[in-house]
Amino acid sequence: MAALKSVVDFIVGLGSTVMLPILIFLLMLVLRQRLTRAVRSALIIGVGFVGLGLVINLLMSSLGPATNALIQRTGLHLTAVDVGWGVSAAIAFGTTVGAIIVPLAFGVNIVMLLLRATRTLNVDMWNFWHYAFTGSLVYGVTHNLGLGIAAAVVHNVYSLWIADRTAPRVQEFFGIPGISIPQGWAVTSVPVVLGLDWLFDRIPGLRGLNADAETIQRRLGLLGDPLILGAILGLLMGFGAGYDVTKTLQLAVSLGAVMFLVPRIIAIFMEGLTDVSEAAREYLSRRFAGREFYIGLDSAIMIGHPITIAAGILLIPTVLLLAAILPGNRTLPFGDLAATAFFVAFATPLMRGNLVRVFLAGAVMMVVVLYVDSSFAPLLTQTAREIGYKIPENAAMITSLSGGNWVAWVLVQLGRLLG
Repeated sequence: MAALKSVVDFIVGLGSTVMLPILIFLLMLVLRQRLTRAVRSALIIGVGFVGLGLVINLLMSSLGPATNALIQRTGLHLTAVDVGWGVSAAIAFGTTVGAIIVPLAFGVNIVMLLLRATRTLNVDMWNFWHYAFTGSLVYGVTHNLGLGIAAAVVHNVYSLWIADRTAPRVQEFFGIPGISIPQGWAVTSVPVVLGLDWLFDRIPGLRGLNADAETIQRRLGLLGDPLILGAILGLLMGFGAGYDVTKTLQLAVSLGAVMFLVPRIIAIFMEGLTDVSEAAREYLSRRFAGREFYIGLDSAIMIGHPITIAAGILLIPTVLLLAAILPGNRTLPFGDLAATAFFVAFATPLMRGNLVRVFLAGAVMMVVVLYVDSSFAPLLTQTAREIGYKIPENAAMITSLSGGNWVAWVLVQLGRLLG
């Protein structure tokens, strides 16, 4: 088990910027492409992820201090501190279930591909921690390794199933061919988003309200330009955080830069993935007539849309307000609060880039997340202590916004019944 964990740690440690090009290179060789074409496609996609990582780090590093300042200004004191996805992933991979999750999830994916049960080849291995997180919590309540593994597999299968069914809309909206998004938290938002979209279609006032990026820019003129909109949101965020003029202006420029740069970086992905998609179509048309395959990627590639970023920024103070007023909530948003754009990544394509709908859907989803996290806090704290994680001094318990998904919650409740 220790040797297997070392291998898993090595693979996860490579990160997306290394692991994804390697997997794309191997896939291109399987598709019988020339070595030079395989290398070029893999490196272009790797460059895309490097650029995307730099811009997302700019977004997180800019919003992080402002978010912390905003939290301090609210004076919120809740018992379960959100420690963020990085700590949650480390805890999830540090358990018995986490030690085997990479080969397990990848093996399940291959079997499903062979059985024609999915079209997605999920190369987003570093996000397998979501499946490990679910399995680890079920193992924690049942002390049954088989049930923990089963829960991780169910979450994995569900992710692939949702990824297949949302792939056409994601590809069409973002203009990126041959991809799907099986990321472990993002897929759990899909039923909520679709249900709310159906509801909004039946509410007068919301039904005909068009608030996509093009309409906003047309109606607001220069103020609706993504670059200007990002700067305005930065000014508002800086004001809310109590920043001085210098810090506020710096935040405005940084958020404007994010809104301006990410769509251009996504264009790099399109170049590399178009090449892979064409190669896959050529190969499959010769050997598997009528079959179509998708490359499963991190939801990070959907973050670049200006509506997603705008909704994410607007959600930061909204989540803090919800945490303060929701009865029974114990979760103090902290570690993942600056990453709220990830929580509405799927809402943007499924709601046709309508800012009002995306924001409202995000608010509803964060209510669910806060309650799930409050429920998980004692169990996650216990799991963390069992693997030697030191609980922060200012926290009675820990939890994680990025781990707060209803699929994990349902499977934990089933585990309690079966265990």
